[in-house]
Amino acid sequence: MLESGIVAHCAPTLAGIKTANMFNYLPDDMEDLPREVQEENRKLNGKGVYVEILRTGEKRALIYVYRKNKLEADLNREGAENILQTCGYECRGTDCCLRKLQDRFFQYECFPHEVGLFLGYPLDDVTGFIEQKGKNYKCCGIWKVYGDEQKTQVIFRKLKKCSEIYQKLFADGRSILQLTVAA
Repeated sequence: MLESGIVAHCAPTLAGIKTANMFNYLPDDMEDLPREVQEENRKLNGKGVYVEILRTGEKRALIYVYRKNKLEADLNREGAENILQTCGYECRGTDCCLRKLQDRFFQYECFPHEVGLFLGYPLDDVTGFIEQKGKNYKCCGIWKVYGDEQKTQVIFRKLKKCSEIYQKLFADGRSILQLTVAA
């Protein structure tokens, strides 16, 4: 069941065209969730894709699927370090930053605003969201756009098409491993 959720919500990451995706998952058994995540990591890590639990609740979990090499590059972009420091990240390594993000998800009811950095959103959109407190955006799709609206609309269409294709291929019998592009 986790696997179908990953394909449905994280196809652009599996395809290698987006750094990361996340989604809410309602497992049949919360106690079995770590084993499910471990099984997906066993399949996907060799292709550069990793699965993490960002937050758990009583009956659901926030699942994060990412490409480690792309995440590292995104967190090292000019301007990203500044945002992370402002949000209390005292470390620079990808794994350390992920642990801090998990901590922030558990500390706050709402999503930490810097999460866009971890999802590969354009820096203009992440800083715009933080500065404008989620208001005054140019358009809204997968995320709120504060930067180049036209360019981002093209990206939105590409990501949507990728998800549609991957869901159809998965429904037709392709495995998650067959659908995942190697890093």
